[in-house]
Amino acid sequence: MATIVVVGAGVMGTAITYPVADNGHTVRLVGTHLDEDIIQSCREKRFHPRLKRAIHEAVVPYSYTEVGTAMQGADVVLLGVNSRGVHWAAEAIGPHLKPGQIIMMVTKGLESTDAGELQILPDVLAANLPADIRDKVDYAAVGGPSIAGELAARHQTSVVFVSRNAEILPRLRSYFSTDYYHIWTSTDLIGVEICVAMKNPYALAVGLAAGVLEKQESHAPDPASAKMHNYAAAIFAQGLAETAYLVQLLGGGLDTVFGLPGAGDLYVTTQGGRNSRMGRLIGLGRTYTDAVEEMPNETIEGVDAVLSIMPAVDAMMKRGKIASDALPLLVTLHRILTRGESVEFAFDRFFSKLPLNPPG
Repeated sequence: MATIVVVGAGVMGTAITYPVADNGHTVRLVGTHLDEDIIQSCREKRFHPRLKRAIHEAVVPYSYTEVGTAMQGADVVLLGVNSRGVHWAAEAIGPHLKPGQIIMMVTKGLESTDAGELQILPDVLAANLPADIRDKVDYAAVGGPSIAGELAARHQTSVVFVSRNAEILPRLRSYFSTDYYHIWTSTDLIGVEICVAMKNPYALAVGLAAGVLEKQESHAPDPASAKMHNYAAAIFAQGLAETAYLVQLLGGGLDTVFGLPGAGDLYVTTQGGRNSRMGRLIGLGRTYTDAVEEMPNETIEGVDAVLSIMPAVDAMMKRGKIASDALPLLVTLHRILTRGESVEFAFDRFFSKLPLNPPG
């Protein structure tokens, strides 16, 4: 049996403990410094207050102050922190890592480097680990449509496990695969990580349609109750097209975009959750600052992603590495979030860039 240590006791970090614990492995759940109330509840009540579900009876909770103890003998260290927490996680786990361990990330996002380039989070993590260990561990990630509450309820879930080292993937799959958690494998780490990062801002953009419709109906209701699915679908498709552009530009595979990590993950993220709720509020006419006050104590990964990505995107556009008309949805979304601009899209500017290497 393997020992799996999950760092980050949020909903997704905790949800992924269910399949691996169902398989009989040793599972340790370590909270971050922001998770102390969750860990206390897990210890005292065996109940996760955000998942609203009992944790698996095999899972042992640990405070962030006990991360060194929890990591002893670990085969896999899985990071379930949010995108803001990757630097903290590197500092927390770095001193306790051992050669041969696997670091696996469910954390989604991209960062802009000082040189004005985009960097996937596994590479951000590696760059911030101690120099004497970073090349002695393996890196993997999870991509694909997976709502934490559904996974914790053991509903059918299909994902992709990805690593540049193909040799570790069968082992990871054997640890986590169950009759409800279905795993495909890939070595396209760039493609998967860009897809799962970009799905959050584009899902937020799709969510704008609900607010725009609600605002419109409050002023002039349509007698036939026409919806705005056409509006939302065009944004969804443009988000997927922009993702495809970035994936191919940075060396990822187009197949990844139209599989579980791309189209699949974007679809599931548009169906509810924090990004969609934030999109609705902004679509109603709230500024981002006002919308945040209506969603206190919630991390909106779509907003974090836009703010993190755009410095590099701007720099790459100035250098001509990204075409100036390639990302109209992302650029407009950034202006809406940071400048309080009204929710208006130049739909005629969509779909101007086909994939760089169209199939056939």
